[in-house]
Amino acid sequence: MRDSVLPNHPGLSHSTPNLALPTPGEAFADHAFDAVLFDMDGTLINSIPIAERCWGIWMQEYGYPADHFHQFHGTPAKAIAELLLPEEEWERGFQRIVDLEMNETDGIIVLPGTTDALAAIPPQARAIVTSCTRGLALLRLNVTGLDMPTLVCADDVERGKPYPDPYLRGAQLLGVDPSRCLVVEDAPSGLRAGRVAGAKTIAVPGTNALEDLDADAYAQGLDRIEFVWDASAKQITVRDRMAGTD
Repeated sequence: MRDSVLPNHPGLSHSTPNLALPTPGEAFADHAFDAVLFDMDGTLINSIPIAERCWGIWMQEYGYPADHFHQFHGTPAKAIAELLLPEEEWERGFQRIVDLEMNETDGIIVLPGTTDALAAIPPQARAIVTSCTRGLALLRLNVTGLDMPTLVCADDVERGKPYPDPYLRGAQLLGVDPSRCLVVEDAPSGLRAGRVAGAKTIAVPGTNALEDLDADAYAQGLDRIEFVWDASAKQITVRDRMAGTD
């Protein structure tokens, strides 16, 4: 069996709020944004158990411990295959994980606050930027019924997260400057990609505790963020939403 380099991993984290971490309302009190770019898994939906089951099978098939995948959350599948396998196995390894994940849909859920967030922001001012392949992203969006006309997937860029290319592409498709975008992410690689792209970032605890993430602002989930669209200015502001409020 190949060696594992595995950090602690809490799964879908619901860490105790740390009052020292700035909330979106605090960090962006004087900011307005032209667009919001959302990660998908762990941010809008939860398909993490499915991903971990599929990647666990894949890891064991290729000689790694099943839990070796945890350190790669948010990284495109092709990049993982190229990191862990010899070059002659890259394509076969990539196709194997695609096949595994395309045949697993049971248990995908929409996370709290997602429906309200997408309803608050018009389609022309929001996008999903995901490390999934397009086929897998469309499958999961179809299962959950989420409407997101602008979608950037691993197939659409030469370099995926943590490189800024996916978020730069998302801003380009929406016709906005990346520095006028807000990125919402749950993974270190995605937050790094958004930051390098020039966007402001909000961390949510999908696959990591908030304290382990590096962002401009932090929220326990989308249900703790209120997105407000100003139709005349065509801008978005954010406010804090207390737990249990509509």
